[in-house]
Amino acid sequence: MSIIEEKIIQTGFILPQLAAAAGLYSPAIRSGNLVYTSGQLPLLDGKLVEPGGKGVVNEERKEDAVYASRVALLNALAAIKSVTGTLDSIERIVKLTLYVASEQGFSNQHLVANGASSLLHEIFGERGSHARSAVGVAALPLNASLEIELIAQCKFPVI
Repeated sequence: MSIIEEKIIQTGFILPQLAAAAGLYSPAIRSGNLVYTSGQLPLLDGKLVEPGGKGVVNEERKEDAVYASRVALLNALAAIKSVTGTLDSIERIVKLTLYVASEQGFSNQHLVANGASSLLHEIFGERGSHARSAVGVAALPLNASLEIELIAQCKFPVI
């Protein structure tokens, strides 16, 4: 088990198995020393976590969405691992983008994103410091509450 996966366990989570792509795309792609993930939903054991399936986030569901952002983040890390072989290869998290299916008038997408951002800091320390966008949208695939994309700078062996 990698050092980073041990840190994930210390936070009370586990790194999930990579979910199968739900379309004609790759869960993650390497370009140079960067790994870009496709959008990752808050799926746990193949099911959307709350407030998933309810479609939109509002003030009442905000804390559930914070938890869902952490689940989606772990799915993004699993996608990165599928390209790198180990999360220990991550030198820095470069960018996190969070899309939140938002009820009209909800403007706390940044607070939902804090759930994923804080978990990155717990797991990676300073290497988890990142640029970020938090965007409210009308709807997401499968009626998910949110979707996360990551860009990570990784080290790869010289061939």
